[in-house]
Amino acid sequence: MALSAPCTRAAAAAIRMKKISLDNQSRTIRHLRAPLAIVRRETDAIKEEHKSNLIALEASHKVIAGLTEIGLSMSKKIEKMKAKKQMVKENHVLCHQKFQARIQESEDSMQEQHLIIKTLVEEKDGLLQTIQGLQEANRCPCSIR
Repeated sequence: MALSAPCTRAAAAAIRMKKISLDNQSRTIRHLRAPLAIVRRETDAIKEEHKSNLIALEASHKVIAGLTEIGLSMSKKIEKMKAKKQMVKENHVLCHQKFQARIQESEDSMQEQHLIIKTLVEEKDGLLQTIQGLQEANRCPCSIR
């Protein structure tokens, strides 16, 4: 039995050493579990934030797509309005030119009429002088005007 006693002591010492080692490992595990739990909570919070950011990003993409579509639609409308404005401007210029031509025709006609009237007045004056000359020649006291 003496022979088995040192083995038993050695085995007991080995068991004690293993127990101390296991206790140290347990203590280390307990110390590591607390920061690990914190890291897990932080990771979960980051995952939730990431999910909400993805949802917000998708919503932003939809809004941007909608605004882009509205912008394109507005651009088309603006182009149509510019074309219409140009057409109205061209029509206005054409109408103005026609109106100016009519005014010029009227002015020309008025000048012609003025010349005709002036010529008629001159003829009338000439005729009146002729009549007066004839009256004086005939010595007629009546006068015509």
